[in-house]
Amino acid sequence: MDIKVLGIDLGKTVCSLAGLDEAGAVVSDRTRLINQGRGFLMERGIRVGTGCHVFQKELARLAVEGAADLSPRMRLLVTDMASELDVINDRVTAIDAEIKALARTDADMQRLMEIPGIGPTIATALVAAVGTGSSFGKGRDLAAWLGLVPRQVTTGGKAKLIGISKHGNRYLRKLFIHGARTVLHLVRDRTSPMTAWADALKERTHVNVAAVAMANKMARIAWAVLTKGERYRPNAMSGL
Repeated sequence: MDIKVLGIDLGKTVCSLAGLDEAGAVVSDRTRLINQGRGFLMERGIRVGTGCHVFQKELARLAVEGAADLSPRMRLLVTDMASELDVINDRVTAIDAEIKALARTDADMQRLMEIPGIGPTIATALVAAVGTGSSFGKGRDLAAWLGLVPRQVTTGGKAKLIGISKHGNRYLRKLFIHGARTVLHLVRDRTSPMTAWADALKERTHVNVAAVAMANKMARIAWAVLTKGERYRPNAMSGL
């Protein structure tokens, strides 16, 4: 039986959320293990450069070659840690492939991925969570649900913005902010309306504030794309 929830198939919703939840959990496990391993090595005077890939490469080298400060027992622990990270990486790769495959078959997700900063993971997570977005009256409502709207306090008769509320869907908010940082710093074409807006934003505010503002803009555009069933139009973003 074809059951519809928020305009999308219930089975797709359940599978998407389950896969994304697992992806988040697996990545968290990897981060936890790397932090533990980094602390373990630092206690023995072995410092490793920053970055997930740098650490895993050095861990694999230590497992094979060892180090003067590592006893045979400690080297065995390093080998076990490297093996566990290999298993986690394989699972992350498999989940990423599942998410990308799902995104390629869904029209809403494909339209969302035309928006700068939104890839398969964000598109899949957003559609799985809100469907067509019809439960939100406007783009700002979706941004607020994600926790991307600044809180406001009034002192001395003047309104002051004091940062985002961090309410709403924490996982999606994190994804949107990561996507926003991509637009701010990594997109090569700086001539599009989105990147031009981002560059102007970076000039007048702190980088973290700019990332949240960019994520807010992306959420509003995503709402418009979902609710109207239209493709992303770069020149139409000014009113969002």
